[in-house]
Formats: sequence, C-alpha cells, structure tokens
Amino acid sequence: MAATPAREWTGLQQFPVATQTALHNILGTLRQQNKESLTVLVVGKGGVGKSSTVNSIVGERVTIVSAFQSETLRPLQCARSRAGFTLNIIDTPGLVEGGCINDQALDIIKRFLLSKTIDVVLYVDRLDGYRVDNLDRQVIRGLARSFGPNFWRLAVIVLTHAQFSPSDGVNYTEFVEKRSAALQAAIRQEAGLKKDEKEVPYALVENSGRCNTNDGGEKILPNGTVWLPALVERIVEVATGTTDSVFVDKKLIDGPNANEWGKWWIPVLAVAQYFLVVMPIRKAIEKDLAEEKNQRPQWEIRAEEFRRNTSLYDDDQVDEQAISQALEQDDGLSGQLSSFVDEDDDDDEF
Repeated sequence: MAATPAREWTGLQQFPVATQTALHNILGTLRQQNKESLTVLVVGKGGVGKSSTVNSIVGERVTIVSAFQSETLRPLQCARSRAGFTLNIIDTPGLVEGGCINDQALDIIKRFLLSKTIDVVLYVDRLDGYRVDNLDRQVIRGLARSFGPNFWRLAVIVLTHAQFSPSDGVNYTEFVEKRSAALQAAIRQEAGLKKDEKEVPYALVENSGRCNTNDGGEKILPNGTVWLPALVERIVEVATGTTDSVFVDKKLIDGPNANEWGKWWIPVLAVAQYFLVVMPIRKAIEKDLAEEKNQRPQWEIRAEEFRRNTSLYDDDQVDEQAISQALEQDDGLSGQLSSFVDEDDDDDEF
C-alpha cells in the first residue's frame, strides 16, 4: 500500500499560543535525536473516543465522529508535516463486536499496517470505567498475540472523558490512580510483561468542546493539567525510549509457520514415544505373561509339558519311518543293479 502523502500541519495554528509553543518544544526533542517522522497507532474498543483523540491531536477534523457512527469502519492514516517533521497517526476500528474480540477487525488492522513501522501505540479507554473486565483482557491479549511482546512496551494508556467527576466524594487524583493502575496490572498480566519492567504510562484526555480552559484558552482537566501537551510529551517519551519500534512484515501478519517449527520436534517426539509409551507397554505385557505363568495350576503345566514331549516323540517316529523307507528303497535299487550286472556277465560269456 502506498504511503499517505503528508499535508502541511495547519491544525497546529488552531491551538492557543501557549499550547503551540509547548508542542514545538516537545516535538523538537525528536528532531534533536534525528527523528524526522513518527508513526502513532491508535487502538481500543469501540466508542471510547479514538477518532476524537486523533482529531484533537492533529487540530483538524480528519475523522468523522457522530452520535450515529462513533468509530471508523476501517483503518485511516493521517499524515501531517511541519518544519521537516512528519506525524503519521493511524485511527482503527473498534476491536470488540458481539461481546468478544473482533478477530476480523484485528486482521484488517494488521494487513493495513503491512510494511509500516509503529513507533508509539495509544491504547484508548474511558476514565469513567470502574473496572477491568474479561473483555478488556481479551483485547489486551489479542493485541499482544498479533503484534508481539514489544507492542505494549510502546504503549501509552489514554483515558478519555477525563473531565469526569467521581461520585461519592472520591478524590479525582485518587480515582485516576486506581483506574490507571487497574489497566496497567491487566496489561502486565495479559501481555506477559516482566515484573521488573516499568509500568505502561498513561495520559488523560478530554475531547469535548465543553472542556474547561485556563486564562490562556488551553484545555485543562479538573486537576489543572493542560492535557494536550501532556499527552504529546508522553508520546515523545515512549518514542525516544529504549524499546525498538515494531515493523509489521508478512511474517508478523501470517504468524509462525507451524510446519517449519514442528518438523524439528518429530525425532524428539519419536524417541519420547518409544521410551514413554512403547517400552512401558512391552514391560507390562512381559510382566503379565510371567504372572500368568506363575499363577497357572501345576497339573496344567504338566499337561502342557506332556503334550510337548509327545509331539517331539511323534516327530521322532515320523523321522525314523522316513529313514527306514529310504533304506528299503536303497536296498531295492542295489538288487536291481546286481541283476543288471549279472546279465551283462552272461552276455560276455556267450
């Protein structure tokens, strides 16, 4: 698939001046490390605000969001360029359908990403969710299985609807910590991350036009954080970290060749089968035969020996008869030869 041509990132000019300055400084970190482009993959369940988050980052309405269609039906890549730097951000369909993970959507995403490099993953969910259920774990596990172990090491948890006010007088900061910690624990467990690895970072997002603002017109959260520069800063931290980007090739899409992998186990399994299956069965049979022989009554054993000896005696009798017949035949032949010799002698005399 051909690369999406980059357009000028005019959306940056729509942000308040303070936000523009903060973004330029943060993205300048990438330029200092000779990174001229960045590819961000946005994934998650449907209806959690993936497309709205893409629009907020770019500063333009690049994906359609409405009450009747809350998510894109296929992956959509947006490329924006500014001062020699290119941002590629990929919006994706929701990964859940009918109460379980949508394998077809996952396959569509993988094939769309063929020959692309993923630098950062935004895993989007809602802040106002109160628990991590089995469906969340299926999604986490499915993404890890599809893209490999480094996928979640490149991730940032993005919690939308962050202007949410917890009920029952729960402190906002405390609620955010508990909600993010629950997702971090699920990712560590389902993705198989090691205990000594750092937690997946998180960022808060409020895409609503009713989001509170500060005196400079920047969108802020209940804790006073200007959320857009904070989100981009998390993205840059992951992009400049020690984890290598994920390159999506055909092998990653198709998965490992089971035949190629399995053929090396054939001789091992054959040897194991002989020692673990064949030999124990053989020993068990020999043991059963020995026990059966020992448990047989003596009269039966003597009868069998008698039959065996009788059979040998009969065989000897047959052999003796055959020898006697052969000798008799030899005597007859000798007599005939003698008569022939006598007749020849008579003829000579005559």
